Amino acid sequence: MSEDATPQPSTPREPAPTDALPADLDITNFVGPTVFPDVAKRRVAGTIYLVLAVTCLAQWTQSSNEGVLAAGVLLALIGGYHFLAGWKLQVDETEALVIATRTVGFPVGHASAQLAWYGLRSRPAWRILLYSADEPPSLRGLVECDGVDGHVIGEYTETNPEDWSEFGLAPEAGSAAT
Repeated sequence: MSEDATPQPSTPREPAPTDALPADLDITNFVGPTVFPDVAKRRVAGTIYLVLAVTCLAQWTQSSNEGVLAAGVLLALIGGYHFLAGWKLQVDETEALVIATRTVGFPVGHASAQLAWYGLRSRPAWRILLYSADEPPSLRGLVECDGVDGHVIGEYTETNPEDWSEFGLAPEAGSAAT
């Protein structure tokens, strides 16, 4: 190899791909209240499963293929379950927060809502975590209320055991509940 070989100009490299959220998931562009999707949308999937089940069963009557029969029965069962579990969410997160605030019996500062499901038919339920309005919070509570009719499933309140001293916050003397 000769020493006087001239270096070849480098070709520009494409920038490395970066990881980014799609626009509909970017929280910085979000304006307005959060809306949880209605669980009754499961009935749309149930309808699709039932249409496929009817198609499989119609095909089975013509071909006598037991695999198609088994698929049709399975799809019908799954579609029926989606209809049974497609509850209409009657209580939204704001109503659930009001129910939880009345249940715990102390002035509420920060709170967080989570939609969960319970039971074989996946009935929706709100789980609300609440902290008292004082700074730092001296009480906290957890309330679970039904998402269909709003009745309280369970509730638990306690003196807040979290240690806020590393953040320069200490509970005031006598502010903790007895």
